[in-house]
Amino acid sequence: MEPFWERVRTQAMSGEGIGREDALAVLSLGNDALWRLLDVTESVRRRFKGDGIRLCSIVNAKSGLCSEDCSFCAQSRRSSAGVGEYPLLSGEEIFREAAAAKERGAREFSIVASGLAMRNREELTRVGDAVDRIRTELGLETCVSLGTLPPSDVEYLLSRGLRSVHHNLETSRSFFPKVCTTHDYEEDVAAVRAAKAAGAWVCCGGIFGLGESPEDRVELALTLRELGVDSIPVNFLNPVPGTPLEGRRELSPIDCLRIIAMLRLTNPTREIIVCGGREVNLRDLQALMFAAGATGTMVGNYLTTAGRAAEEDLRMLCDLGLTRREG
Repeated sequence: MEPFWERVRTQAMSGEGIGREDALAVLSLGNDALWRLLDVTESVRRRFKGDGIRLCSIVNAKSGLCSEDCSFCAQSRRSSAGVGEYPLLSGEEIFREAAAAKERGAREFSIVASGLAMRNREELTRVGDAVDRIRTELGLETCVSLGTLPPSDVEYLLSRGLRSVHHNLETSRSFFPKVCTTHDYEEDVAAVRAAKAAGAWVCCGGIFGLGESPEDRVELALTLRELGVDSIPVNFLNPVPGTPLEGRRELSPIDCLRIIAMLRLTNPTREIIVCGGREVNLRDLQALMFAAGATGTMVGNYLTTAGRAAEEDLRMLCDLGLTRREG
């Protein structure tokens, strides 16, 4: 195994990242190799991102009423989870949520709306007004997750002070038809490319534990590298009753660490932000996600599930000798 470890460390520390076969090997490492793997990934994280950790937070600004059939989502049309349905929040409501996120320690705040795309101009303008106010009055970096936005809408939001556009690919191109049938994978890829072309910082990742194979996980990681995304959000399935994936639990905490590590080693210079499902999947090993290569996490609640108290996450960073990244 010595040539393997030397190759993985060298390729990741160079910024190039490891290839497909080595990425698959990382996912198949035994538990006895975990600490050696974490030694490599923590070194890579520190080389490119230091010990400052990005904290972000979101608001579910428009809930339910979604035309898409994503199997993991409580807001999809295939779900009987009974989540709240409501139209886009007012600008004042969005601002209050952003102020609360700042109190939790977040430096970035994302406005998330359900649906394939936000095509209503009044809604887009409301989001633009909120972005401008949050940036100027709270000093938070702003992000939106509004579906497949065309370049002109991204450019409009950037003109209002937006920094980041979030749009997940969710899984590999190969596995996507088993997750969603109401739109094509290439629509999501096109949305990511459009956001990049418009000049946005692009946050794009996926969700793991849907039934995908190790090959699918690596395929997604390499697609993200090919697209040159800036930040990779990592979600782990938290199966919600009433969704098609209700009851599916296939990831152990160490599986989750191996996935984070694989993403760090394939995308060594990018942000890796661990988000939904970390509490129920990583459990007592949450603190090790940073050694595995994570450079950030989401504080507060998720779209339809609850997170843990922000104070616990801030204490975890302090206990680890890590700091909140301010810039």
